[in-house]
Amino acid sequence: MPNSFDEETELDACQRTIANSNRAKKLCITSALSLCVFLSTAVHAQTIRIGLSGPFTGGSSPMGESMRNGVRLAADEINSSGGINGLPIELIERDDTANNEIGAKIADELTRAKVVATIGIVNTGVGLASIDYYQKAKIPLVVAVSTGPALTRKFSPPSQPVNFIFRVSPTLDLEAKVLAADLKRKGLMRVALMADTTPYGDSGVSSFAEQARIAGLDVVIECRFKVGDTDMSSLIKRARSAGATALVVWGIGPELASIARGVQSSGWRVPLLGSWTLSMRNFIDAAGPAGDGALMPQTFIQDAGSTTKNSFLLAYHRAYKTDLIPSPMSAAQGYDGMHLLAHAIRQSKSLEGDAIRNALENLNFRYQGVVTSYEKPFSSRDHDAITTNMIVMGKVLNGRVDYAYAEDQQRSAILRVKRHSN
Repeated sequence: MPNSFDEETELDACQRTIANSNRAKKLCITSALSLCVFLSTAVHAQTIRIGLSGPFTGGSSPMGESMRNGVRLAADEINSSGGINGLPIELIERDDTANNEIGAKIADELTRAKVVATIGIVNTGVGLASIDYYQKAKIPLVVAVSTGPALTRKFSPPSQPVNFIFRVSPTLDLEAKVLAADLKRKGLMRVALMADTTPYGDSGVSSFAEQARIAGLDVVIECRFKVGDTDMSSLIKRARSAGATALVVWGIGPELASIARGVQSSGWRVPLLGSWTLSMRNFIDAAGPAGDGALMPQTFIQDAGSTTKNSFLLAYHRAYKTDLIPSPMSAAQGYDGMHLLAHAIRQSKSLEGDAIRNALENLNFRYQGVVTSYEKPFSSRDHDAITTNMIVMGKVLNGRVDYAYAEDQQRSAILRVKRHSN
């Protein structure tokens, strides 16, 4: 016969077992209800429709095509493993040709088609013309390439209660900060600044001028050029006459290549630095030897690295039959952005935009991407995933981009997570 202490112990154990059983039942019911909510929102859907918008033709197409390829790779991986909560991703792809008006029409079309979210946007002007549609429709947009700061800040609280625009690319502010620090480290204090006349160029001029002021650099001259310009000789002459010891450029591949060739033909031996777009294939190919030595900020350099990075590069090679990605950063950011968006939809167990937005702001896992390791990449007040510790300096050399500095290559192997105060 057990004593009273043993009887109480057995009784307590029995009660605990019943309580645990009840909690387990409640957990199962809660999970079942969450799944029912997801299924109810998808009752008429056989796929999860996600918009994909970018320039797949024209001068910006190396960025757009590379981004699209990265997004497609991620979507294929997700679908091959069962999709999102049992539903496959269907990409609704649209070519904005880097045209602001076309980009706005595409944003209107995709929101009316009730995609659950969109990923893309390469050109800042297109982004500025598009974001109002997504914000009004309460449909998340994940910006994969554009670096214009205003895109994620326009609707940021307190200006709006909630913000539906997110980004996995660096901002121009971060690029400019890294460039200014590099120039100061080299002692190149007198800078000529050249930028195109697009909103991207406007943002570049504004961001770099501010970071140059903070770093104590002297912008001795500012020159602007139009998209499509090929003769940059007069601008180069003015920059040289101003006594610049470095040339900083902001634009896209074809025009930047014209500047590099013009500098070489003028006999001016000046360091060339600029926005991340100096890594584009259409700059490297068009500039030829004149582009060697060009320096730019990068989130991703196409070389062997982590297991995730190596798997991504192998998958890209197998799918697209090339070892040279036209815009490696665009491809990597598109890939990571698609996976982050899929995780948010899976976590929200919903196809409603507000639920997906909330999940993006409160991701409850660490995702090891090809650019970096994403741990709490977004919050309600911060929709930019990239911080300065994730950026390295790249250098064009012999037809490809490599690390400019050995310490950057070594640092790239270190786990880099978001700094929540920059």
